Amino acid sequence: MRIVNIVPGFGGTFYCGNCLRDSAYVMSLRELGHDAVTLPMYMPLTIDGENTNEEVPVFYGAVNIYLKQQFPAFRHMPAWMETLLDSKPVLKYAAKKSGSTRAHGLEELTESMLLGRDGRQNQELSRLVDYLKNHAKPDVVHFSNALLLGMASQIREEVKVPVVFSLQDEDVWVDAMEPSWRKRIWQLMTEKSREVDAFVSVSSWFAGVMQERMQIPPEKMHVVRIGVKPGKYTWSAPAETPQSIGYLSRICEENGFEILADAFILLKADPRFRNTKLKVTGGMTSDDQPFIQRQLKKFEENHILQDVEILPDFGSGALNDFFRSLTVLSVPVLKGEAFGLYQIEALASGVPLVQPNLGAFPEISSATGGGLIYHPNTPEALAASLSQLLSDPETLDRLSRTGRRSIEDSFDCNVLTNNMVKLYQSVRK
Repeated sequence: MRIVNIVPGFGGTFYCGNCLRDSAYVMSLRELGHDAVTLPMYMPLTIDGENTNEEVPVFYGAVNIYLKQQFPAFRHMPAWMETLLDSKPVLKYAAKKSGSTRAHGLEELTESMLLGRDGRQNQELSRLVDYLKNHAKPDVVHFSNALLLGMASQIREEVKVPVVFSLQDEDVWVDAMEPSWRKRIWQLMTEKSREVDAFVSVSSWFAGVMQERMQIPPEKMHVVRIGVKPGKYTWSAPAETPQSIGYLSRICEENGFEILADAFILLKADPRFRNTKLKVTGGMTSDDQPFIQRQLKKFEENHILQDVEILPDFGSGALNDFFRSLTVLSVPVLKGEAFGLYQIEALASGVPLVQPNLGAFPEISSATGGGLIYHPNTPEALAASLSQLLSDPETLDRLSRTGRRSIEDSFDCNVLTNNMVKLYQSVRK
């Protein structure tokens, strides 16, 4: 089966679980004998510093579509200028300089993208459809998130193939908008969802959220969790000398880094944990740097800055070393997440989790048996849970071993990929 996955790139400036999921999924499809192709949008899809799709162009180049949306004069730029703005060096430079994960200020662009052929990116849509018809020639097209719903109708009509959409954390983007925009965008997504053959949520919790938000019929909603290759990760017992708490995600306020920072300060006030370290990786955007500096200043004021390490390399090779150095991992995302790839990466490496009772975290904890859930999502509650687990070697060992077994038994990406292929086959009938 020829499967085209359309995936927003991120330029490689921070740990993007969704992007890593999409890249690993395409590789898994290929290993199972399918002809899988990734078409990147906005930015190059960069994994471990290398572009994964040199043979295809980047569609909807982020610089181009932003300029056309904001400044009418750019809607008639010459072809050579469009080509320049869509070049990989320009897009990678823009990724480093932008706060591209912000919804504020991009409400009109989000609406325009959802409008599809009626939006201001209709030329980019025509270019994508032409590429699918005349070059890619897929049996099914799979979009990695529902903010791209505006493309579904024209692809179904002109390419004449089923269209499938993954669902993961779209609510984070939309709910960050002003209330009036939020309502408009959810209504538009609800309308456009009728043009989709199937939706695939990464967790049962998030499937319920999106069914309510977009009024998706039960027969169109499917749950296929994220998987990893267990053999890619080496199990090791939780680190003892010294004990170390890990954080793996974009280092920002919304992903809960301040909660972990404050919990670490509380924990270090206990003499039992005077040697405990905090190891942080996952990268950042330019928007995040003032926030990070404030956290570093707090560590310095509490005389524990020497116990905090921010690691700039979060490629797969560096992550193996990172996980080996950890005792536990915590990413206390303020409002929870639809899944969180870092959870199963950590568990595959033998690192137990300490996560808040939010989003899909309880679901994943229950499914893996590899972590603790705490409530409420405050520094005090997190510090208490960390203290409890770090003081209990037997529980640490049990969670480490149980978590690894669960990845082998239930989160092997080849098994989950086969489930997705069965879904493709059902919508093609």
